[in-house]
Amino acid sequence: MMKFKLRLKRTSHINRSIWGDLFIYFVFLFFCVAMSLPLIYTISNALKPLNELFIFPPRFLVQNPTTRNFSQLFELMSNFRVPFTRYVLNTVIITAAGTAGHVIFSSMAAYAFAKHNFFGSKILFNMVVIALMFNSSVTSIPNFLIIAKLGWINTYLPYIIPPIASALGLYLMKQFMEQMVPDALLEAAKIDGCTEARIFVRIVMPIVKPAWVTLIIFSVQGLWNMSATSFVYSEKLKTLNYALSQILAGGVARAGAGAAAAVLMMIVPIVIFVISQSNVLETMSTSGMKG
Repeated sequence: MMKFKLRLKRTSHINRSIWGDLFIYFVFLFFCVAMSLPLIYTISNALKPLNELFIFPPRFLVQNPTTRNFSQLFELMSNFRVPFTRYVLNTVIITAAGTAGHVIFSSMAAYAFAKHNFFGSKILFNMVVIALMFNSSVTSIPNFLIIAKLGWINTYLPYIIPPIASALGLYLMKQFMEQMVPDALLEAAKIDGCTEARIFVRIVMPIVKPAWVTLIIFSVQGLWNMSATSFVYSEKLKTLNYALSQILAGGVARAGAGAAAAVLMMIVPIVIFVISQSNVLETMSTSGMKG
């Protein structure tokens, strides 16, 4: 009788566990589908013929898919005064240089704020926090005056330097280092004779990998979609986002090409996000400190 009761308890426990797992699975599946709807709708629009794009009420999924929008987009690209590959190259250079600079300088400054007490550190960090409150449109005129004074108009520098000094990255890295990097570990490394540079590269950066990978995601998303037409007037230095915006300015006749352009602009940020997300999950599943 006792054995039967024990089996019954085990069976009921297993059944509850299975139903609980199924419930959690369907909840996550629901949120996954809900978050995928904007992406699916954008891709569906890119495959719609022009007559389906203007149906009211609009249809979520395409009825007669076509690749005409993409072929029209590439035809328009071939008619630019500057080769379209030049816009792509400019965007790749800006995104790569801006992201690398932002991660490196934000991490170095955050390490100084988080693990070193120096004169005026609290005041300087409070200034960083205050800088988070300002919208980019508020600082656009001061930025233009500074960039013009430095002689950076019509160069890559207006695209790259301001994003490198973004306050968000410094704040994120500083808070993460304070929580995840123990002071005892740094003291032990100094006793063993490690220099500050070696501690930063070999110890601190691997531990805070989730933070700087997240920073890469944000930086790539912002720089890939940057236009910055206020600072650059040469057509040879303009970005992919600017070139595609000129296509969208063509009116109703280019609505299909505009929908295809939206998909084209999403590809790189989504790929970077997927790759970076897998790295974050891998890092979080193992310990940041290895023996």
